[in-house]
Amino acid sequence: MAGTAAAITLAWGLFLLDPGAWPGLPGVIAQTTIYLANLVVTARSRRTKVRIVRAVQGFVVNPLVRLLYQLGLNPLGLAMLETRGRVSGEPRRTPVGNGRVGDEFWIIAEHGTRAGYVRNIMRDPRVRVRLRVGWGYRWVPGLAEILPDEDALARQRAIIRWHPLRMLNAMNVRVLGADLLVVRVRLLPDGQVGSSRATSPGAVSTSWAGA
Repeated sequence: MAGTAAAITLAWGLFLLDPGAWPGLPGVIAQTTIYLANLVVTARSRRTKVRIVRAVQGFVVNPLVRLLYQLGLNPLGLAMLETRGRVSGEPRRTPVGNGRVGDEFWIIAEHGTRAGYVRNIMRDPRVRVRLRVGWGYRWVPGLAEILPDEDALARQRAIIRWHPLRMLNAMNVRVLGADLLVVRVRLLPDGQVGSSRATSPGAVSTSWAGA
């Protein structure tokens, strides 16, 4: 409800600042309707909501973000997480909110253990995250750990503090999410992933071949 209220307030706020801007009043009414419908679906059937949101993300949002990365553009407030497919063993890349705090990278998974990358981590916790290093971006290896007992909303508030773009991403996570789950990635210097062990439940030891 908090995320929906924030999203609707933002939509109407932008409209009031410039009523003549596209898409105008019809656009803001459509956004409000979608947000309210999303809230109703969340209350009535979380499973249905997860299916709808995952379909939109899988076929529209994530491919677009991946394309921007391939073109050398880094969407502000986002990062790219690479896991290993739990069945195929192939690299799987998923856009996530940029939750870097020092040598740790925090992720608030919208759909809990329903998320494919979370299930991949449960199988193999060795991951990579594409982050800004100096003036450019590069892949940084890490070990992921699922924290089911962590307060997801409290952790999210700590991550987004004083970061406007992270606040915007957090709003989307709250609106679209159904079962928030905290994932922590311990970032490691190059070459340490293959010799380290993680504490994630269900993790097994397999070789890591960089993509």
